Formats: sequence, structure tokens, C-alpha cells
Amino acid sequence: MRRVSVGKLLVVVTSLFLAGCSHHSSRPHHGFKSSQLDPFAGTGSPYYRGNGPIPFGGGQYHVGNPYQVAGRWFTPHEQPGYDKSGLASWYGEAFHKRKTSNGEWFDMNTFTAAHPTMPLPSYAMVTNLENGRQVVVRVNDRGPFVDTRVMDLSKRAADALGYRLKGTAHVRVRLIGPAPLRDSNSHMMAMNDALNNGASLNQIASMSQNQNASVQVASAAPRRKQIIEQPIQQAEYVAPDVPAAPGGYVVRVAVFHDLANATNAYQSLASLAPTQIIKAVGANGPLYRVQMGPLDTEADAETALQNAISSGFEDARIVETQITQVSSN
Repeated sequence: MRRVSVGKLLVVVTSLFLAGCSHHSSRPHHGFKSSQLDPFAGTGSPYYRGNGPIPFGGGQYHVGNPYQVAGRWFTPHEQPGYDKSGLASWYGEAFHKRKTSNGEWFDMNTFTAAHPTMPLPSYAMVTNLENGRQVVVRVNDRGPFVDTRVMDLSKRAADALGYRLKGTAHVRVRLIGPAPLRDSNSHMMAMNDALNNGASLNQIASMSQNQNASVQVASAAPRRKQIIEQPIQQAEYVAPDVPAAPGGYVVRVAVFHDLANATNAYQSLASLAPTQIIKAVGANGPLYRVQMGPLDTEADAETALQNAISSGFEDARIVETQITQVSSN
């Protein structure tokens, strides 16, 4: 994506690494010069001049050959199960509407990212280890190539993870799988809606290849309802015998496909900690998640998390939350 003329490329890459690759720089911060090794590197960076929204998706499926940047070699390859933690940076205005490494158009206002070696395009789940926020991104570009950084995220993705103003964050990156070439932004938003409402990595993966798929969910008969406001969206709080709390921790267990599974999960966890079913509105209709809490301390949350994992919910996670009661009945 970040291409310059062949005559200036070596100078740009050299000065880039000496400057420490500031995300505020107007220079390419993860472009590379090895066009003889990678067919999408150093071939120019066309600018999208069409009318209307920037196309989402498209391009080509691309893995690529080994290539070298500033003395370091990178080997793109298929890597199912990829799970790595490290530093993430971001990019935005300087590359907005430019062509990415697999021939798509970069839109800083969508959930996309660059990675040195993942097949393009791919879906990945990124977790900010400093605040627990998560996002699903479409990986359609190469980079970053500075120090041990593991991913460069779009401006919007960095905003969603809460680190854009800071510049970098420690993240965990997990590969979901290949992304379809004919993708849509609404498909990405549906996956992120499901993620924000407790869907597991496996459930997101099941949605990734089917743009008409949604996480089907189930509810249990509530004894009491109250409306709460959460940081991302308003949700209906269906919490049998669980009092409201001003804040603390919850363990997001899973979003379920059918009533039987949801009921079994609730019944298996309810004796271990206060357990709830949360109803929220997603892109494809209502979503429900089972979660444990609210819990007053992080230690209590860790105990609940281990209980959830021991009960078979390996994708359970702790979320620190502030809950403001709006109304109750």
C-alpha cells in the first residue's frame, strides 16, 4: 500500500526507520522496496478518485514470497492458529484512499489492518491488552516493519481499541481465517456487533465466510428485568435475582445458537457466580449473551473466569464495566 517512486523509495525507508516510524509522520510507515520478491510491493500507490463511498473488499487473494525490509526478512505464509501478542500502531490520513498490498482501497474509517505475513485478505481478532477492548479487522495490507510491532490498524480500529491518541498499544492478535474477496462493511459491522455482545472466536469464525449469517441466540425466562446502559450500546439486562451494581467486572461467557445450549450454560454457571442473560440489538437483530457478574473485585472475576473455562467455555473473558441504571420494572 504505502508506495513511493522507485528513485525515492530507499531513502524513504531508510529515513523512516531512523525516525522510529512515528504514526504522525506523513511518510510511508510500512511500505517496502522488495518489488522483485513480492508482486504487490513497490508497484506504485494509485489514489481512489471515484465518486461515493470507497469500495470495501475486492482486490486479490495474496500470500506472497519472502521479502526484506531494512535488513529484516519476512515470510508470508498460511498460518492457522496464529496467536501473538505485541505492540500495534495505526495509520490514517496519509494513506486514505490509497491501494493496499492486495489491490484493495484503504479506508481509514473502516475496520482494516496491515500485517507482515498473514495471507491477504484475512480476518483477525485484536484485543487491546491494556483495556480489554476488542475488534475484528480485515487484514488487507503489509506492515508494520518497525521493531517488534505485530500489526498496523486503521484509524477507526485504533479508535475502537482506545489507543489512537496514545499512538501504540500492547495487543493480542488472533487469526480468524480467510476473508472473502467480495466483502461488505455491513458484514464487518455484524461480526463486531456479535463480538461486542460476547460472541466467541469460533462463533465469529462461523460468521466470517457467510455474509448472511448471524449468531442465533436464546433467552431464559426472566424473573426480573431492568434496563442498563453499557459503553457501546443500550442493552436489556435480564438478570434473575441479580442486583444492580454501579460498576466492577463481568465475565462474558458466550453467545448461543439455540435455546437448549443457552439454558444449559445458564444452569451450569448459576451456582458458581451471579449469572445473567443480556439482550442487545445487533446488525442482524437481537443478540443475547450469557455472562457472570457483576463482581466487585478482579479476584472474584478471575475465579469466575476459571470456573467458566473449567465448565467448557474456553473463550470466556473478563470485562471491566461501568453500569448505569436507566430504569427498572
